[in-house]
Amino acid sequence: MAGLLDGVDQRTRLAGENRMELLLFTLGSKQKFGINVFKVQEVLQCPELTRISNGDKMIVGITNIRGKTITVLDLAKAIGQKAIENIQDSFVIVTEFNRTIQGFLVGGVDRIVNMKWADIKAPPKGLGKNNFMTAVTQVDNELVEIIDVEKVLSRMMNIPTTLGSDNAQVSRADKKQIKVLVVDDSSVARNQIKRTLDQMGIESVLAKNGREGLIALKSMVEDGEPITSKLDVVISDIEMPEMDGYTLTMEIRKHELLKNVPVILHTSLTGQFNSKMVEQVGANSFVPKFNAEILAGEVKALIK
Repeated sequence: MAGLLDGVDQRTRLAGENRMELLLFTLGSKQKFGINVFKVQEVLQCPELTRISNGDKMIVGITNIRGKTITVLDLAKAIGQKAIENIQDSFVIVTEFNRTIQGFLVGGVDRIVNMKWADIKAPPKGLGKNNFMTAVTQVDNELVEIIDVEKVLSRMMNIPTTLGSDNAQVSRADKKQIKVLVVDDSSVARNQIKRTLDQMGIESVLAKNGREGLIALKSMVEDGEPITSKLDVVISDIEMPEMDGYTLTMEIRKHELLKNVPVILHTSLTGQFNSKMVEQVGANSFVPKFNAEILAGEVKALIK
């Protein structure tokens, strides 16, 4: 696996072109899964693990990688599949999500493929609440499932969504109902944001990806009135099927009736690259997932 992720910094520039690179892996069967390379720090043969007594059933152990203690999760078990066997022959994908670093135990790692977000599709409807797919795509005529990692992590991490009194309620000077469009492909992330906005007395409109969000925005201005008379803020994830958050922001800024609405990019992607992209695409701010107080404060600051 040495050299597999060489040049990741250069690859992340694809994010501003509605493109991404997907690391393909398996979980003990032929079915391929994918994760955005942007979130991957390292891929390595599974190191020696220290077992944790009375730990979460998803955790296979902890290990020390480059001076950091990393929790390693069996990703197959986490999504309801059979636990990975032959751990010593497996791999660990070290990732950063929501400002935390963790390792995912996987059966095997295939390769990196360059994809258009337009080719990443929402999962089929009717899968139910217990599925862990956030998107699907085709690579060499094979189905690749993209896992909702935020949903996996939410099951083992207690992420607070209760606001303090400073952010619990907010209102406009003209007393009109505040409305925010929330765009995120993860059902867990959408619900976290909605619960935060509910506590602030803010109405939320939900969309599952950038294309759906843009359609919703354009429908709001069909009468020729600017979006700012109907919507106060857009909160958008960056990684989404069909249209990413960077592209959505650029489409908003190009549209005469949409261009003045404030946009917050709210994502588990981190790094200085995001700060540059926020400025380049015209977003107002970048807020790492998930901190209810920080997000609420940013929304409050943008509401006129």
